[in-house]
Amino acid sequence: MTVDAHHHVWDLSVRDQDWLHAPGLGPLRRDFTIGDLAPEARAAGVDRTVLVQTVTVPEETPELLTLAAGHELIAGVVGWTDLTRPDVADELARLRELPGGERLKGIRHQVQGEPDPRWLLRADVHRGLAAVAAAGLVYDLVVLPHQLAACAAAAAAHEGLVLVLDHLGKPPVASGGLEPWASAVRALAARPNTVCKLSGLVTEADRATWRAADLRPWADTVLDAFGPHRLMFGSDWPVCTLAATYAEVHATARGLTAGLGPAERALLFEGTATAVYGLGPAPGAPASGHR
Repeated sequence: MTVDAHHHVWDLSVRDQDWLHAPGLGPLRRDFTIGDLAPEARAAGVDRTVLVQTVTVPEETPELLTLAAGHELIAGVVGWTDLTRPDVADELARLRELPGGERLKGIRHQVQGEPDPRWLLRADVHRGLAAVAAAGLVYDLVVLPHQLAACAAAAAAHEGLVLVLDHLGKPPVASGGLEPWASAVRALAARPNTVCKLSGLVTEADRATWRAADLRPWADTVLDAFGPHRLMFGSDWPVCTLAATYAEVHATARGLTAGLGPAERALLFEGTATAVYGLGPAPGAPASGHR
């Protein structure tokens, strides 16, 4: 069994994805649906996925939950809500009561777009993160390398909250400079309540010429820092299609982790995501499997 712990969908007839107007993202300016993803994911042996938010509008998360409720492939949703709102705890409870609300597993904010590198440490955000932890949800971190220090400080301040680093913190793969990213990632991994997604590397590399060897130093760094019990595979579909097909991303992740033993690979490709996000068993699997 394989879990894809990170993908997106969007329908441009419902709302614009304003981030898609950035240079180089033209191929993504069309609809991408779960119907598009499902055959590719299943061909790669993926039987459950985690659907992740893309825009910071309150309407999106209920839509994602409804979609998840109607499709057995989507086992979990990482949505968005304004962490700084005074009633954030009430809002999280409301989302859990919506159709598909039982599949809300985490919250994410586009921290990468915040000009303050210490945004995660603001008092109002601190209160919001505490509410996420109290609700039994995890918090996904979409950040840039210079924001990793704040991530580590937030993890230290919220020991009861699991923080999941998306896309390895978007390291500068194309330029090839491991430092200071590697040291910052190791400092984050030193916090036991942190997890990392092996995702997003192909689009941080040179999208036209990348090879698996270009990605190996970055993958090896997080394998060493987090270990397979705190790493999970994510495709980052459809963003990954800027550089690779779904099948190529999955095969590359398998190749980069070929040195692991069977039990370690099972954790990275299924067990970690299942445990961290509290996913249900795969369709047809016994209920006594991973929680």
